[in-house]
Amino acid sequence: MNQERVKQLKALDRLLTIMDELRAGCPWDKKQTFQSLRHLTIEETYELSEALLEEDTDEIKNELGDILLHILFYAKIGSEQNNFDIGDVASAISDKLIQRHPHIYGDLTVANEEEVKKNWEQLKLKEGTKGVLAGVPKGLPSMIMASRMQDKAAGIGFDWDSISGVRDKINEELTELEQEIENGNKQRITSELGDVFFSLVNYARFLGVNPDDALASTNIRFRKRFEQMEVLAKEQNMTLSELSNDAWEDLWAAAKKSVG
Repeated sequence: MNQERVKQLKALDRLLTIMDELRAGCPWDKKQTFQSLRHLTIEETYELSEALLEEDTDEIKNELGDILLHILFYAKIGSEQNNFDIGDVASAISDKLIQRHPHIYGDLTVANEEEVKKNWEQLKLKEGTKGVLAGVPKGLPSMIMASRMQDKAAGIGFDWDSISGVRDKINEELTELEQEIENGNKQRITSELGDVFFSLVNYARFLGVNPDDALASTNIRFRKRFEQMEVLAKEQNMTLSELSNDAWEDLWAAAKKSVG
């Protein structure tokens, strides 16, 4: 075993020991359950997402540590209930990875990433998964859910032949949306707008872009630019709510130039 692996295992063993000590001696840690930790884990996951989008490697490391702590915490609780421990967790995912990578651990030959993904979905169905979409959590944010469902469906062949078909579908959905806007039916407008979003998510998949990452990146840029507009307006003694359209445009251009 190389020295780097020894160092890694030693660090993990130290963290496991700390988890045992906290669970035994800290009043807060003693009280935690699967359910009490759940919302905190979700929060930590979003914090990791933000660090990844910002490409802040120090924060990525820190947030990964927080999530690793949560994984060990759940495993500790599981061991106390005689259900599973961290060894069981690691063994289960190791077995799954080996089983679902027959092109690495077996005699299957694959040509590219797409064949790997399709084979993965086929293997899941053979393992007894109830359906193609069964592995997509219903609690996911809507855009991520749309993306994952489309990935899953495409993985077994339910997909467009080319990106031109996806573009045509977007145009078709926009036309249907415009028709419902003219009709003034709010329920139908909502439905057709959802179809437009769903088609755009599919377009992103064909472009090889994660739609949630794309929107999150735009949100970050908008926040930075808007906050910079507030700074610029304050420096010029301007009241944002009273600005003309031209003044807004000027401020936006200045903020965009300043922060990118």
